[in-house]
Amino acid sequence: MKKINLASVVAVCAAVPVFAASTAGVFGDTPNAKHAWSVHDRNRPNPVKISADAGRIPSDATVLFDGSKESFEKNWCDKNGKPAGWKLSEEGYFYSVPGWKNGGNIFSRQSFGDCQLHVEFRHPKAGGIVSDEKGPQMHGNSGVFLMNNYEVQVLESYGTNPADMKNPNYADGQAGAIYAQNPPMVNPARKPGEWQTYDIIFHQPIWDGIKLLHPASITVLFNGVVVQDHWEMDRFTSWKVRNPVTPHADKLPLSFQDHGCEVHYRNIWIREIPSRYANRTHGGPGVDENAVMALRRETAAKLYAQIPRPIKPTIECMEALGEVISYAREGEYVKVWVDTAMKFHDVLDKMTDAEWNANKKALLHLRNSLDTLIRNGVVRQACGTRKRINAAALRLGWEK
Repeated sequence: MKKINLASVVAVCAAVPVFAASTAGVFGDTPNAKHAWSVHDRNRPNPVKISADAGRIPSDATVLFDGSKESFEKNWCDKNGKPAGWKLSEEGYFYSVPGWKNGGNIFSRQSFGDCQLHVEFRHPKAGGIVSDEKGPQMHGNSGVFLMNNYEVQVLESYGTNPADMKNPNYADGQAGAIYAQNPPMVNPARKPGEWQTYDIIFHQPIWDGIKLLHPASITVLFNGVVVQDHWEMDRFTSWKVRNPVTPHADKLPLSFQDHGCEVHYRNIWIREIPSRYANRTHGGPGVDENAVMALRRETAAKLYAQIPRPIKPTIECMEALGEVISYAREGEYVKVWVDTAMKFHDVLDKMTDAEWNANKKALLHLRNSLDTLIRNGVVRQACGTRKRINAAALRLGWEK
C-alpha cells in the first residue's frame, strides 16, 4: 500500500475555512437534552445588529411619541379609538387635563405584549391639584398601564419621610410602585418640575387554557435605579381589592391614567421582546426537549452536508464528523464516523515522527475535541484515535 503523507492531506483540507484546525470541531461542552448548542458554539446564530447610541432611541424601537403633533395623533387615542382628550404642548410633551377625568385615560393605538418601554414624565411645580378633591394621590397622579391591566404608579413622591412629604401616601401607591402590590425598593424621585424616566421590562402571563402557568412580571428602572426587580404579578391592578388575573389577548394597548391631575409625558418608545418562555431550545424555563432534539438534528444535517466529498481520513474531517455526532449521534453519522476513524487509524499508524511533529498542533486540537466528546458520553473512553495521539505525545515529548 502506498504510504499516505498526512501533512500534505492536512494542507489541502485546511484550505477549506470551515475545517481549519483552529476553528473546526468541538469547542465546549456538547449539546444535551435541554441545550441545543454546545458551550461557546460557533454554529449558534449571532444576535441581530442594531444601533443603540448613548442617549438615543434604539434603531429597532417603535417611537410612540417624539414631541410632534403627527406622532401624537397617529399613535394615541381615547378608549373608543377617537382622538385623545389630552393636550399637546408646543414644548413637545402631552399632558392630562387638570380636573376630574376631563380627558379620560389615553391609549396607544397599537397593541403590545412583552416589551421594553421607555417613558419620560414630569409633575408640574404647581402640582395640578384638583381644586375640589385635594389630598393623598391628588398631586401629580397618573400611571403607566402595561396591556391596560398592570400599572406602574406615577405620582409626585419626592419626599421620603411622611412628615416631609407634600403628597403623603401609602407605600404601594408611590412613584415606582407596582400599584397596590409592591412598593419601590428605594425612592429616587426628583423634584416637581424636573423630568424623570421609567425604563420598564414587562413580560405578560403565560396560560394553559384558564390555568395560569407563569404570572406577568415587571422590572422597573426609575431614573436609572432598579426599584422593581422582576416583580411577579398574581393579579390585575385594582384599588383596595385583590383582583385575580384572567386570560386576555396576547397584545393589548399601552395606556396612561387620567387621575384628574396634570402630568406631562414625552419621549416614549417601546421595543417588543420575546417572552422569557419563548426560548425552547437552550435551557431556561421554556425549554422543550423535543424542540431541542429537532434543532440538534437540523444543525447536524447542515454540518454534515458541508463536509467535502468524498469524506477523507484527515484531521479536519475527523473534527468535523465529531462535531456532527455531538449534535446527533445516530444513523448514517455514526457509521461514517466509525468508518472514517478506522481509516484514520491506518493513516496514523503509518506516519513518521516527522509527520507527527509537523501536525502536532492540529492533532492536539483533535485530542481536545475527543476529550470533550468522551466527557459528554458521545464517544467511548476507549477511543483508538485518542490512544494513538497520546502515545505519540508521550514518545515525542509533547507533554513536557
